[in-house]
Amino acid sequence: MRRILLLLPYVGIIALGSYTYYQLKEIKLKEQEFVEYTELPQGNTVNAIAIDLPDTLSFAGEPVPMNIPDVRERLDREMHINAYWHTNTIFLLKRAHRWLPQIARVLKEEGIPDDFKFVPAIEGAFKNDISPKSAIGFWQFRKDAAREFGLEVSSQVDERYDPIKSTRAASKYLRKAYERFGNWTLVAASFNRGRSGIIRAMDNQKVDNYYDLMLNDETSRYVFRILAAKEILVHPHRYGFEVPDELLYNIEPVKYVTVSEAVDNWVDWSQQQGINYKLLKRHNPWIQSRSLKVSRGKEYLIAIPLNNE
Repeated sequence: MRRILLLLPYVGIIALGSYTYYQLKEIKLKEQEFVEYTELPQGNTVNAIAIDLPDTLSFAGEPVPMNIPDVRERLDREMHINAYWHTNTIFLLKRAHRWLPQIARVLKEEGIPDDFKFVPAIEGAFKNDISPKSAIGFWQFRKDAAREFGLEVSSQVDERYDPIKSTRAASKYLRKAYERFGNWTLVAASFNRGRSGIIRAMDNQKVDNYYDLMLNDETSRYVFRILAAKEILVHPHRYGFEVPDELLYNIEPVKYVTVSEAVDNWVDWSQQQGINYKLLKRHNPWIQSRSLKVSRGKEYLIAIPLNNE
């Protein structure tokens, strides 16, 4: 019995050693499986490469001070986000082909610098998005601001959804803001934060330059997001985006029908024009109800696609 008791510790050590050996062997096998599973064959790996920033950049003819370290870093962030957000940027390029020329034309007519055509790219990616704060459309107007700058907003009509009319309304805001700031970069920042917000920040910090202001995160990023959108949309090949012309979204030709009387049912009206309700809404997203009341002297232009498919 004494011999057995003396042998028990050795037996325990041997058993523990055997258990540890097999446990370590199992871990090693699992590690081997993990490596085999996660390692891609050579030639199929995807490399993320840091992007070189442009040596010079401007917004609306105003130079970006690339010599300031935090300016470079803020631009660097937005460039990398957009360059590696592949799905979003590809569809941005596709939609931009349709909408940038139309927005640029309106801005030119209104005397607004061409670079502002990139604002809808960052506001809603050239879509009629609705924000959590109920800002709507390409230019993300809230209801009161939309009415202030001439857009009709009601239960039947919401012109914030009209990319062309909302661009004209945005132009009125931008022109008014420029009268106050005399600087287009500050005007762009104010489109995000509001004129009073930028004025208050300038007064409190005793500076008059966007790049010298300490602002909330959203407004601090805002102009740099516009700059990144501009750079990538103008030079997509530099950043690895290859979208053949035949895959871009084209402007869809339409004709316009004037409506000066009430429409009882848009579905019936659409069919009378040789289209369906879906196509009516696609080309006139500002229509918000199934019928329309028209005030005396009021007229609406309804876009009808020439290709009815």
